Amino acid sequence: MAPKVSTAATRAALLEAAREEFAAYGVAGARVDRIAERAGVNKERIYGHFGSKEKLFDAVITEALDDLTAQIALPGADPVDYVAKLTDYYHSHPELVRLLMWEALNYRGQDLLPGQESRVERCARKSASLAAGLGETPSANTARLLFMLTGLALYPSMMPQLGRIILGENVEDHEAIRDQIATFVAASLK
Repeated sequence: MAPKVSTAATRAALLEAAREEFAAYGVAGARVDRIAERAGVNKERIYGHFGSKEKLFDAVITEALDDLTAQIALPGADPVDYVAKLTDYYHSHPELVRLLMWEALNYRGQDLLPGQESRVERCARKSASLAAGLGETPSANTARLLFMLTGLALYPSMMPQLGRIILGENVEDHEAIRDQIATFVAASLK
């Protein structure tokens, strides 16, 4: 008789396997049978734990963003440091960048997806932190600034092919790219 695996261990194994599968193939291209095989479980466990492939994808995104939030402090009074750390995080977690890109492609043109309320709240906290650090009241301008900072941090990891075209072999100098982004942010906030 095979040893019984805990529900939490099965869920964790499914999330890890799904993260790899979704990062590689997106929502539409991911296959439940490959996820189950990677996790070492029957594919019915996916439906038992998550209900559908789309809900599993949402859980993977949520877990990845929870990790990012745990690793990177709120922007506060130092948006330059925030964007530098965020750039480093995306560089060292390319699977999150791919997941976000797949999400954008899969759900383009739709309003908020089910379960995204927590992401809205998380971003509102970041925006409020940024506003407080800048000595401002939270506003649409602050939210746009946070959006731009996040985009700047994501860009090198989202567009590596453009980086290779423009920068050639210098595309490998992540620290120089990160520092250039930070310098740009510092100059733009003056």
